[in-house]
Amino acid sequence: MFIGIDHGTSAIRFSSGESCFKITREEAREFRWQSLARLCPLNRIEGIALTYSMGDAFATITRVQELDERGVISREGAGKHIGGGTCVFDQVRQSGLPAVAVPGLHRGSPTDVRFKAYSHQASPEKIGIAYLVSRDLGEDFVVSDASSNTVTVLVSGGRIIGALDACIFAPGLEHGALDVEAIRSIDAGKITANGAFLRAGVNHTLPPGERYRTVALFTAMECAALLLLAPSAGVAIAGSLAPCIAEEVESLLQKPVAVYDEWCASRGLCAIARDVFGGKKDILGIGVNL
Repeated sequence: MFIGIDHGTSAIRFSSGESCFKITREEAREFRWQSLARLCPLNRIEGIALTYSMGDAFATITRVQELDERGVISREGAGKHIGGGTCVFDQVRQSGLPAVAVPGLHRGSPTDVRFKAYSHQASPEKIGIAYLVSRDLGEDFVVSDASSNTVTVLVSGGRIIGALDACIFAPGLEHGALDVEAIRSIDAGKITANGAFLRAGVNHTLPPGERYRTVALFTAMECAALLLLAPSAGVAIAGSLAPCIAEEVESLLQKPVAVYDEWCASRGLCAIARDVFGGKKDILGIGVNL
């Protein structure tokens, strides 16, 4: 059996493809690797693919034992540090089970250089999402992960071309890009940059009746922007907001939209584990270094 572990914004999700469970990031601070028995007998685990934070200190899928600092340049940045993901990573590494970490998309990644105008393009679990979607939509598609924040990825010719990260454009429910008001508050010492990012989502800026349709609009705009590079590509939406905004996004884009749920990343990571430990050397253009 193979297992995918998605270090998400609000929860950590585990999947064997057939079974799954999730725990909050706060609960994950008490995680022990033996809990993987909830998915299958421990002696049947053949490989694990996991993600951690931004995954920005490496660019190829790599064994967890070979990573320094869990594969991140710094734990500081855009997002809340709780400690649950750290515990899960360390427990998996200590277990001795075969496990690889999936990198995020950043300036060291093999993406279109134009996307490297910004330091980061996507956190690692987005590769899991894209990999699962590729099994249904083929080699050319745009997929947007919309929940606490919104991140959109372009795959063309079976390779990840680039992505728009959470702090660049479209807001989610909780997080988003920094506007002029946020920059003024940061400069005045009223809030940190990370604190401003954590409060830039529509839950903090718009009345309840406008929130979903606003995220739908911005999600559609991100998809439309990436479709400039692949006009005939399919479109998919994943994440907890996907069922809530898919119809509006489809109407705005005038294209069919495939919908995936919150388990998309962990299931995709499970598939990555199966293929990597089966000998595959490339995952959507991301190299494998075992």
